[in-house]
Amino acid sequence: MTEIRAVLVGLSLLPAGGPPGADEFEAETERAVRTFQQDRGLSVDGQVGPETWRALDAARWRLGARTLYQAIPDPLIGEDVRTLQERLLEMGYDVGRADGVYGARTSRAVAQFQREVGLGPDGACGPQTMNALRRLGRKVVGGRPQWLRESDAFRQSGPNLVGKVIVIDPGHDPFDPGFVVQEGPLRWTEADLAYDLAARLEGRLAAAGMRVHLTRGPAPAAPLTDLTRADLANELGGDLLISLHIDGHANPEADGVATYHYGTSNGVTSTVGERLAGLVQREIVARTGLRDCHTHAKTWELLRLTRMPAVRVDVGYLTSPGDLAKLTDPRFRDGAVDAIVAAVQRMYFPVEEDVPTGSIDVSELRAVVAAGAALD
Repeated sequence: MTEIRAVLVGLSLLPAGGPPGADEFEAETERAVRTFQQDRGLSVDGQVGPETWRALDAARWRLGARTLYQAIPDPLIGEDVRTLQERLLEMGYDVGRADGVYGARTSRAVAQFQREVGLGPDGACGPQTMNALRRLGRKVVGGRPQWLRESDAFRQSGPNLVGKVIVIDPGHDPFDPGFVVQEGPLRWTEADLAYDLAARLEGRLAAAGMRVHLTRGPAPAAPLTDLTRADLANELGGDLLISLHIDGHANPEADGVATYHYGTSNGVTSTVGERLAGLVQREIVARTGLRDCHTHAKTWELLRLTRMPAVRVDVGYLTSPGDLAKLTDPRFRDGAVDAIVAAVQRMYFPVEEDVPTGSIDVSELRAVVAAGAALD
């Protein structure tokens, strides 16, 4: 707790020194953690779990406080790295996503910048490189280069789903089943329902011609974290990632569907991811009747560390009697999956050629691919 408070004090989220009472001490710290989580686009629960701690640890660093370089196998991670990446992106250098990890792509971008300003291109950001960065202004206008490249890649790929690569991530696993509901002899878990949705989605998208990968099977050999799921998606070279979850809450009246994409509190967002999240959300609401809990920007590691547009969908609440009745009906799960397939297809349509929500007949996508296969 002392180390957590020290970081929060350094971020001006807590005053120096603790309040006199133990209860007040913990309440003040929890409020500060919640504020930090809200600012960083994390899940706001006031608890310092692994992801929140990694974000707090990274937030200690300010650009210029240390020399940055590519370290192998354990890369430097921090707010200073993310700030540097944002600065380079504004200047037109391709660092990929500003994920706060000083990897090979960031090192190459720094070396390119160093060559252009007459410094030795060692790929490390020390005092001389920092001075050069401070002297120069941004040279790219009209939008952030990464998101422009991402959008342009989608425009050029064409509307056909055949051959495109999608990674489907069933949330949780048997080691961490997520929310669990027991009804007599029946036991429903978030992990099992998410995998069922993922398997159905895999079949639909494969039938439409996509190359589909799942991040796990029904019984993986070891627990999976968002970090390992992001690494796997990057290794598979996906064009898109869709992570499937079921929500839950202490209040049984909480219900509905929400979709999340990468984005920060200062307005930085994945343009393609945000569009995909909106399409998925609207299609599911229209086709299933779930309450619309809208789309939200988050910096969760699975969304931030993947090198492709990624969304997470929380399809209903296991703790809601109404949603539970729907989620345990295979016909409802088929409808939710068809909604996601329709959203993926619309994602590849040019914006000016998009179609109304709920209008795509997913069975026709399968028929078109089958007809094409017969011709071949």
